[in-house]
Amino acid sequence: MSKATITATFPSVEDVAKSPAFPTVMWQLEPHRSGLLPVAARRGGPLNISWEVHGDGPVKLILISGLGFFKAAFQRQTMYFGHMHGSQYSVLILDNRGMGGSDKPLMRYSTSEMARDIIEVADHIGWTSPRQLHVCGISMGGMIAQELGYLVPNRIATLSLICTAARIENTTSFTENMVNRVTMLLPKSMDRSVQYAAEAIFPPNYLAGSDNASVPDESVPKCKIPTGGYGRFGSNYERFAAQEITKQRDKDGFTKKGFLLQLIAAGWHNKSPEQLTDLGDSVGRKRILVLHGTDDGMISPHHGQKLIEYLKPGQGLIVDGLGHAPINERTSWFNELLEGQCSLGEKLNEQ
Repeated sequence: MSKATITATFPSVEDVAKSPAFPTVMWQLEPHRSGLLPVAARRGGPLNISWEVHGDGPVKLILISGLGFFKAAFQRQTMYFGHMHGSQYSVLILDNRGMGGSDKPLMRYSTSEMARDIIEVADHIGWTSPRQLHVCGISMGGMIAQELGYLVPNRIATLSLICTAARIENTTSFTENMVNRVTMLLPKSMDRSVQYAAEAIFPPNYLAGSDNASVPDESVPKCKIPTGGYGRFGSNYERFAAQEITKQRDKDGFTKKGFLLQLIAAGWHNKSPEQLTDLGDSVGRKRILVLHGTDDGMISPHHGQKLIEYLKPGQGLIVDGLGHAPINERTSWFNELLEGQCSLGEKLNEQ
């Protein structure tokens, strides 16, 4: 089925918002700890970072979201690791500066500064031991994760770089790449915005498929279940659209200014081959995972191949048919992959 054919079947924003499942698209996962931390006092701040820890287990996992997304984008992983397996894992999620509940100061953002924000949060919650942090970042979050590993390599237990890049190279031109991302923010309508994002992030067959989310039920600890339970959508596209609509209707959390400032940070991220070699040496290649999909419409698979070439990670996966968001597309598979990474890192720590 062609992408154009699938596009023609997409329901409108108005129709998605009328779905009985729409009010329950964001899961009410109660954090074990949360706060608003002033950071960057000597780096142009202070500015507040909104953070949550889910679970109280010994394995410390940090999930770093991508350009224009809130920390709730990881709700499937937050539920799995921090609630269903919360006695084993503690999961830190946060809104990067410029998004969600975090401050959105008008200043130059960079992935290295955003990594320093995360270090301050980790320090604040007491995650300061050597080789303690299992870091997983997707897209721009993977760029921030690279900087985190570069800044504090001896604190990294594992480093998982998902659908990301050392820098945006001209598989398309830099200008075209940036225009593509700005188009997500400056559409003629929300319908066009949501469809554009969906088609860039996900393969067409995924969008057309039945809603694949395993929604929370009474068996999930520390999760509020709404009257009637969490609803299901008619397709994966509808669930993604409902999340996007909810986000874009949050006029305080999702702003044009915040998006553009994050865009600058992602666009100017640059790790040289020499820096990547140093990163692999200092973190330890066995501890590093690079994952990319052949159908990634946001960051082309060439970028993942380059990361694998220079980092020489313990696992370097270019997965056929995978798009830009394995956390949604192949949730169970991805969670198991990340579990394996954490287990590997813990074993390496014991050696």
